[in-house]
Amino acid sequence: MNEYEVQAYQEILAWKQKMLKRPKMMQRLTKQVQVKINEKIPDKAHEMITDGIKNFVKMTLTGSQLMTRKKEDDALSLAERDKLLTEKLAVYRKTAVIEGAGTGAGGLLLGLADFPLLLSIKMKFLFEAATIYGFDTKEYEERIFMLQVFQLAFSSAEKRAETMKIIESWEDRKAELMEMDWQEFQQEYRDHIDFVKMLQLVPGIGAVVGAFANYNLLDQLGETAQNCYRLRLLAGNTQ
Repeated sequence: MNEYEVQAYQEILAWKQKMLKRPKMMQRLTKQVQVKINEKIPDKAHEMITDGIKNFVKMTLTGSQLMTRKKEDDALSLAERDKLLTEKLAVYRKTAVIEGAGTGAGGLLLGLADFPLLLSIKMKFLFEAATIYGFDTKEYEERIFMLQVFQLAFSSAEKRAETMKIIESWEDRKAELMEMDWQEFQQEYRDHIDFVKMLQLVPGIGAVVGAFANYNLLDQLGETAQNCYRLRLLAGNTQ
């Protein structure tokens, strides 16, 4: 590894430590409350939500695939790829901030519309990230990997630890992971963003909360995607 790659690897180790850190007391209490609330929601409602997210994600993946350019030249250095990702993240983050502020200022109905709009922005960004780091998004397994990255960014501490192991051993385990657990996928995502997104519906502060929340959620996804793809490249797991 060259000097930049050694530095990147150290950053990956620090990121992993942060991601696997035990959740704070407030986070644990919030999770417990969300679990109890979810237990009271009828199974039929959970099934409808799961099907809705599953179909929307699949539709977004298909649509993003059609709009995403080919993967970057394999000759690009890691430093060049990181620079490209930083530039792309700034664009997507700005889009998410504008979208969050607009829907947050628009009351309940527009606030609810934020969910699919933001999800679409996140998925399109993940396609960009994959191509920047030289992975072919035409391959089904790469789209499944993107969902693992998404799940790592937006899930509970327990699920993060499990997903981190999948990311680290992707080449060995990908054959057994070609089907997503959509119930778990949507539940982890909803639990992760529920509280801040409920605040976005509050009149008077919705625009500020929406912009702030979306900025941080894109930042979180950007950091996760960068380090997951760096990890694969530095481990020699290129396609």
